[in-house]
Amino acid sequence: MQFLQQPLYFRLLALLFAAFVVAGCSSTATEPPEPVETPTETAQPEPVPTPREVPEERRDFDSNNVPLDNNENPLSLTYYFDYDKAVISQRDLRSLQIHAARLRDNSNRSVVIEGHCDERGTREYNLALGERRANAIRSFLTSAGVSSRQIETVSYGEEQPENPGHTESAWSRNRRGVLGYR
Repeated sequence: MQFLQQPLYFRLLALLFAAFVVAGCSSTATEPPEPVETPTETAQPEPVPTPREVPEERRDFDSNNVPLDNNENPLSLTYYFDYDKAVISQRDLRSLQIHAARLRDNSNRSVVIEGHCDERGTREYNLALGERRANAIRSFLTSAGVSSRQIETVSYGEEQPENPGHTESAWSRNRRGVLGYR
């Protein structure tokens, strides 16, 4: 009875609230929604490439273990130096970059770099110069990403001349660094 003793606006507000609650709870008879099927992923076999789709395998080395350039031509293994210098010439850089790529791509391969000199100078000086020449090539290869574990250096100084002559032409052939792959 206390409800009836409340002011009229309070009673109307309470009835309006009750109507909203009842209207919100009413439901219409509808069919339940059909369950949505989630697609199951099945492993589809990858298509077998046709022979022309298979990329041609690049050969990095020939049958004599000599590295090949990008056109499958043998790379130079000998690099010549100026008199009393251990600086790689500009003309040799591209070839050495390809050597670096072959060594990076074939981490199971290694190389021995031999440093050589002409007969001028003392034995000790020539051994040190041959070592600097071998190390110049080594430094280039390691800066190009070749692991130092793949590179060994040795200096022969004047002991193993390419040309035994005693002329400037012969001496220029003896000032060299030689790569030997294993």
